[in-house]
Amino acid sequence: MRRSPAPLFFLATLGHASCFRFQGTAVSRRHRASLQLLGGLDAAERGAITIDPPEQTTQTTALSMTIERLEQVLGGWGRARLAWDCYSNGVDPHFLFGPSGDDLASPFSSWNEYADKSSLKQSVLPTPRVTQPLGNGALSLLSELHSHCGGTIENGLATLVHISTASDGTTKLLLRLVDGFEVETVLIPFWASGHPKNEGGESSDETPRNDDSDKNTSLGRATRYASLGRTTVCISSQVGCKQGCTFCATGRMGKLRSLTSDEILVQLFYAKKIVRLSRDGILDSGNPDEDSLVLPPVTNIVFMGMGEPADNAKSVRNAIEIMTRRELFQLGSNRVTVSTVAPTPEAFMEFCESKCVLAWSVHAVRDDLRKKLVPTTKYTMEELRQGLIDTLQKRNLRTVMIEVALIADVNDSLREADELADFVKYITMEVPGSKLICNLIPYNDIGGGTGNDGNAGSRYHKPSIERVLSFQRRLQEVGVYSHVRGTRGDEESAACGQLATSRKKKMELVG
Repeated sequence: MRRSPAPLFFLATLGHASCFRFQGTAVSRRHRASLQLLGGLDAAERGAITIDPPEQTTQTTALSMTIERLEQVLGGWGRARLAWDCYSNGVDPHFLFGPSGDDLASPFSSWNEYADKSSLKQSVLPTPRVTQPLGNGALSLLSELHSHCGGTIENGLATLVHISTASDGTTKLLLRLVDGFEVETVLIPFWASGHPKNEGGESSDETPRNDDSDKNTSLGRATRYASLGRTTVCISSQVGCKQGCTFCATGRMGKLRSLTSDEILVQLFYAKKIVRLSRDGILDSGNPDEDSLVLPPVTNIVFMGMGEPADNAKSVRNAIEIMTRRELFQLGSNRVTVSTVAPTPEAFMEFCESKCVLAWSVHAVRDDLRKKLVPTTKYTMEELRQGLIDTLQKRNLRTVMIEVALIADVNDSLREADELADFVKYITMEVPGSKLICNLIPYNDIGGGTGNDGNAGSRYHKPSIERVLSFQRRLQEVGVYSHVRGTRGDEESAACGQLATSRKKKMELVG
């Protein structure tokens, strides 16, 4: 696939958490005038606005169904299991098992994924089920189930309309939903030590194998593939966001609508597809000196894309259940992270029973300063902290991420470091067995907006590395573990908080 000359917007993230939301939407004509009105409002006013979406179906798809529920729809456990073998690998069974004339017309001409169905079955299905058919009856039932989205998951529930890749391997997918709204999903590879793309940055714990003795066996190929490292997928929960964070591009959008569980899960479906297809050399490396990019396996999910998960808690919870089911997407509970700005103290409790790690986008613990950064804040930081404590005390998984976007001369002084240390140490005292990690994210320029002096049109600025490291040292001196997040994709204006592009430019990208 030829590298697109179009601009690229990514989310820079740790293996677990990020506090930024990103804009990636081109909406139907009926909403454009409404969206333009948002540009004249301040962050708090935009946060109070929700634009009514087009009529949205409440029908579900197979992606949000457990094996047991899909078994009832398809009339057999074997059929349900076979369908999920496909979905969990980013394959739509409608195209894999349908008649040859019903193949998917990929929007990317260099892809011909369903041309050799026999090889594809060998690649994605367990050996005992490679020869198992999914008959016309089951396919008809799936089509009926998905009648509200054109009868299919792929090119139905969502269509992949654009891919961009940065030189560090960070890959952004643009997905168009049934109603014309678009969301972005970001794949962030963390390369194993010794990998050519790992040049002193963050990496996974795996070490590449150099032994080629088993290169012709499926086990050998799988082992070498896994040894590349790991890929974290950053997923959106809403189109837009109403929280209005002044340092984040999506905070300027307002909330357009929430995503359904299926629309959340289809992002993982496409992420798994892209990672799998990258092994076939179809993914541009983002580097003119390299022909293609092979991404490591998907191991982590972070709800840190567009939207506030707590404002769409039910759909996010349902999606997490599917992601962590052993027979579905098969992710561990410590591999899924939900990041929230905590609109209310009860926001954390929304995910108390979910199999995930909690992350809190704090940014500042002094109420007046946090109100400046998150103008929709209605509660004191002590009230919000108590909500987190109450939730952690009821959870078995007590790991929590505390996230701070460091902005020069705003919240990057030693005073703020001392305030943060005192604030978070109280959590560990109140919650025995809790594990707390502070993620420090140097601000990346998003252009315009309210800035360091509080005036519209001025800009925030990235702190110096000396200030960032000094902030980190102060936390560590008092026993608070902290991590400085590396910037990813910044050569393409794709780093943390920079994911905002005009609707006009997006429409030019996708036609």
